[in-house]
Amino acid sequence: MPHGWIILDKPLGLGSTQAVAAVKRNLREAGFGKKVKVGHGGTLDPLATGVLPIAIGEATKLTGRMLDASKAYLFTVRFGEETDTLDLEGKVIATSDVRPSQAEVEAVLERFTGPIAQVPPAYSALKIDGERAYDLARAGVEVELKSRDVTIYDLRLEAFDPEEGATLLAKVSKGTYIRSLARDIAQALGSCGTVTMLRRAQAGPFLLSQAISLDKLNEVGKGAPLEQILLPLEAGLDDIPAIDLDPEQARAVRQGRVLTGMPHEDGLYMAREGMIPVALVELSDGSVRVSRGFNLSDVAE
Repeated sequence: MPHGWIILDKPLGLGSTQAVAAVKRNLREAGFGKKVKVGHGGTLDPLATGVLPIAIGEATKLTGRMLDASKAYLFTVRFGEETDTLDLEGKVIATSDVRPSQAEVEAVLERFTGPIAQVPPAYSALKIDGERAYDLARAGVEVELKSRDVTIYDLRLEAFDPEEGATLLAKVSKGTYIRSLARDIAQALGSCGTVTMLRRAQAGPFLLSQAISLDKLNEVGKGAPLEQILLPLEAGLDDIPAIDLDPEQARAVRQGRVLTGMPHEDGLYMAREGMIPVALVELSDGSVRVSRGFNLSDVAE
């Protein structure tokens, strides 16, 4: 049974659920059967491309952590029009003759760096009284979403064209809506704007350089080795330190027992025996408690 990550460079027009279905289909065609668990680590809109981490087997236990991870996006905001969806899918609801210069765009970015408050787009997956905001918006219901606090760790101008607009790179906390960020930047410049390109360049520890195309994924279903595209489970934990366990300690952790007297700082760790991940653990006052255990079939209990 495979365990690990497939990092897909999600193409334009493909939904995240469809991407998971494509992985399941290829695993099934490769002979792994229908029981392999598959899940994604963070939805990407159909109009967005880029890094979509897809977890296989025991790695699915880490998808929640991936949802909470910081991310990086490349996006282009074209000035002069705003749509109801804040991207090219919607209808124009506002226009402006103001076209900011490159210098003006660069000057305003500092205002959107660090902790900021933003109102999510009406066309989002957030729920209002149990209903998805985008379902309400499509039904013609006026959607009012509350402002939320997010953090923009880095925001820089990558390219500028007077007609096509500004292409920016943003490194952001969980919960950040790039379409809202683009809207607010345009408004701060006395204009309005719409996202014409959105590409996720990083999700947690996973980079665009690790992502494979849909064609490369489909080769697995035709007989190519899965190992060529599968990253190990621990690749999803590259951003946290590891604790090395001896066989007796590893056995105790697999049984859910608390280890004491560990000489490490408090925090979250990957506990491993040799190079085999055993569990995601919390260490506090020298005691190790299991947060998420990994049941890897090639490890004896």
